[in-house]
Amino acid sequence: MDSQDVQADLKEILCTKEQIQERIEELAAQIDKDYEGRDLLIVGVLKGAVMVMADLARALHSHVTMDWMAVSSYGSGTQSSGVVRIIKDLETDLMGKHVLIVEDIIDSGLTLSWLKANLESRGPASVEIFTMFRKPEAAKVEIDVKYVGKDIPNEFVVGYGLDYAEKYRNLGFVGSLAPHVYA
Repeated sequence: MDSQDVQADLKEILCTKEQIQERIEELAAQIDKDYEGRDLLIVGVLKGAVMVMADLARALHSHVTMDWMAVSSYGSGTQSSGVVRIIKDLETDLMGKHVLIVEDIIDSGLTLSWLKANLESRGPASVEIFTMFRKPEAAKVEIDVKYVGKDIPNEFVVGYGLDYAEKYRNLGFVGSLAPHVYA
């Protein structure tokens, strides 16, 4: 899908495919440097992180292992329920490993804060966070994010793994969704 396929559904494009790829390359170079000589496990948070996880893994020049986790705090609505559930847990033992959580976006930070604490309780050597997008205005908790692709406005965004009602994930860019779509 491209912007012409969903033009009527978007308010504006916030980050093009080219901008996303350029930023991932920059962050991958920093990650390669930061973890040089160490084994790194990258943990993608399903479903949104699929696109960024794949692109990040391909951009890295060092060996990494990968695992996936799915957590939910939304239930059936668009507002967090405040209760985090593990839907799919890791298959990898984290004991002594360097872990990099890979997220598509950080809004309130509540779920990610819980997830980081959960993974830290499993005995890893380190746990850091990578997010492609972050909404600083939406933050409800302070969370240390080592790698940030881009800060964006506190708007409803879709594309590059981000969805509305399971649609728009396959857009190669990120745009703000027009209010008439979700109102």
